[in-house]
Amino acid sequence: MTYDSNNVFARILRGEIPATIVAQNEHALAFRDINPQAPVHVLVIPRGAYVSYDDFAANAADAEIIGFNRLAAEVARSEGLSLAHGGSGFRAIANAGPHGMQEVPHFHLHLLAGRPMGRMVSLD
Repeated sequence: MTYDSNNVFARILRGEIPATIVAQNEHALAFRDINPQAPVHVLVIPRGAYVSYDDFAANAADAEIIGFNRLAAEVARSEGLSLAHGGSGFRAIANAGPHGMQEVPHFHLHLLAGRPMGRMVSLD
């Protein structure tokens, strides 16, 4: 999967498509999913052009990786999900490639919460 600079998340980053912003910093942006799969469903994306988690982890600068992860933690706190701050928890998912069911070729982390999430993977 190659990076497509016209993918929906790149367009959100450029301000071409509106999004409901939850939080942002120099290296990442967090916004509500337009098709939520849980009562709380926030996407966290790096501002850089990375296709997947492994691409991001291998090629992003240390400051980008730290900024991305700090923003994800900030969202968990601000949304009342963080166990360290009295929340009930959340699921963090990063899909990669066709077998991972990745729909947008821009690395993104789904933060899902607000109800028990059930089993992560069915063995069927």
